[in-house]
Amino acid sequence: MKHVEYGPDGSVDSLRIASAEPPVPAAGEILIEVHYAGVNGPDLVQRRGLYPPPPGSSPILGLEVSGRVAALGANVSEWQVGDLVTALVPGGGYAEFCTAPASHALPIPQGMSLADAAGLPEVWFTAWANLVDMGHIQAGDHVLIHGGAGGVGCAAIQLAKLMGAQVCVTEGSEQKLERCRELGADIAINAREQDFSEAIKAAIGKRGLDIVLDMLGGDTLQKNINLLRRGGRLLIIAFNLGSKAEIDLMPLLTRRLTIAGSTMRARPAEEKTSIRDDLLCQIWPAFADGRLRTSTFATFPLHKVADAHHLMESAQHTGKIILQVK
Repeated sequence: MKHVEYGPDGSVDSLRIASAEPPVPAAGEILIEVHYAGVNGPDLVQRRGLYPPPPGSSPILGLEVSGRVAALGANVSEWQVGDLVTALVPGGGYAEFCTAPASHALPIPQGMSLADAAGLPEVWFTAWANLVDMGHIQAGDHVLIHGGAGGVGCAAIQLAKLMGAQVCVTEGSEQKLERCRELGADIAINAREQDFSEAIKAAIGKRGLDIVLDMLGGDTLQKNINLLRRGGRLLIIAFNLGSKAEIDLMPLLTRRLTIAGSTMRARPAEEKTSIRDDLLCQIWPAFADGRLRTSTFATFPLHKVADAHHLMESAQHTGKIILQVK
């Protein structure tokens, strides 16, 4: 099979097409003939040598795919050869064949293309795990989502609105803010032109925020903490502005705040299965009936993978970048 590999320097230009034997599905796994694969921030970090795959996982880049079930491992009964699926995978997505735990795969939502479906698992698993499982989001909550026009941001905006929350977002351009508004954001703040903290205070007054979903870190951490109301939750999924900062933690005591961080890839398989089941029951029908929308921005053929990574690094996109494998 064809797959993408990268050189030891981890540069974008070291990405290239290589050849290898297809993987064989273990017990409880399915083999997917990959048609499309999503491109995600962790792929770039792994390419640079800073995010190794979990033990036993494929070293090939790629955390989500869509395609056709090509073979079944032992003890798999919920899928049949020929089924069209999208799946969260621990690695191996940038390839013509990829294995996935059978319980981490989902059917293609009714009416959705395989290209769009490839961009669902990583961002929707992440948004659900943070806002619902860890953030305990409820109707009426006020939620701040940093980087609202990114893949996770687009999913998080829609999920929060589906749950009945009031949504604030930050972004760095009017084009990206307009995309956030299209997806339902109530308050959209250009963080390059104004202090997001002051803008939120002006918009919601003294009420404060219930949840902040942060992928920035750095000097935003203190502002996030200061914006939270009693019982508020700061949920961290990345540190694009750095993981080190000097902050005053006294509000954690006086306002009973929670700070939590997580990655999806390292979660136990059972947790991912639970999230899959929740998405299938509560989110997939909303795609089928039009309440939720996909967010594909660009699609590149597999041999143009370097162009896809250049676009991801430029941060000029909104939503998802997809590789066409087949």
